[in-house]
Amino acid sequence: MDVSKRIVIHGAGSVGCYIGGWLAAAGLPVAYLGRSGVQSEIAANGMLLTDQEGRQHRFGPDEVDYQTDPQLLSEATLILVTVKSEGTPNAIAEIQRHAREDVPVVSLQNGVRNVAALRAGLGDARVVAGMVPFNVAHTKAGHWHRGTSGELHVEYGPLLDPYVPWFEKAGLPVVRMADVVGTQWGKLLLNLNNPINALSGLPLRVQLGESGYRQCLALCIEEALQCITEAGIALPADIGLVPPAELITLLRLPDEDYGRQVGQRHKIDEQARSSMWEDLEQGRPTEIEYLSGEIVALAATLGREAPFNAKARALIRAAERGGRRDWTGPELLQQFKDAAGTGADADC
Repeated sequence: MDVSKRIVIHGAGSVGCYIGGWLAAAGLPVAYLGRSGVQSEIAANGMLLTDQEGRQHRFGPDEVDYQTDPQLLSEATLILVTVKSEGTPNAIAEIQRHAREDVPVVSLQNGVRNVAALRAGLGDARVVAGMVPFNVAHTKAGHWHRGTSGELHVEYGPLLDPYVPWFEKAGLPVVRMADVVGTQWGKLLLNLNNPINALSGLPLRVQLGESGYRQCLALCIEEALQCITEAGIALPADIGLVPPAELITLLRLPDEDYGRQVGQRHKIDEQARSSMWEDLEQGRPTEIEYLSGEIVALAATLGREAPFNAKARALIRAAERGGRRDWTGPELLQQFKDAAGTGADADC
């Protein structure tokens, strides 16, 4: 592939820096568009990428082209969008204003609405759906660490064919997905753990190792799955490791049984945390409306309620205002059980 091709990561936070960094390490020209705070951090510390398998790569500050001016998009031959969901409208406007009209745009975002929004603003032909199943934590200044296993999922189509070998070379193997909508909703089910992790204040491995938190997640996934099924949305045969119904059963196992059945199949290291925990740490708005809130909205279209996901949303809203972020598993589970009969979206 011609290395004059230039990838621009639009919204380069944790996921964007990690993916872009490994593509750059593989020899592909990469530039990053994002916040001034991240730009200053990299200017002072460079960029260190690590993962749960022990891989690492370090860039010096002068080896990272991190900019804050969206004019950078005019240089792109491929744009990877990694902005938070609430930033999608602004990303669309900036791409419309600065990027060439033939440049492919890949959504590597959470949520189920971003691809449709990008296509409405930029045209169907140039937008590719993607999904990032693994967790990337911003562990310290200039350091981004992948703490869970999983492979990138990207929609079938020719637009990314020239780049796929470079993703492979970068240690970011790509699975091509045919059912975009089902895969997005499947990932949303897994992302329902984001608010639970953020409310626990614990690393993912510790949180998922405790039954109380897993019971909360099982309630949220079970409720979401009922809504998704009733809405006629077909999910992939499995989400992550197992079919959704089996996942719910696994989450309800005692700690020792859960660890034995899941631990060998899904690698989570001690540094992994959810992006929602990181947003709360940094005082940023979370994506709760695009995760738990999406289930609440779907339930409303079906004339029903989603009290468990509504409770998760309410507790995160409270945390955004300075509320608790250190719930124990039993405490949080009681909040969820109480929500089923007391109006889950009340101010917490």
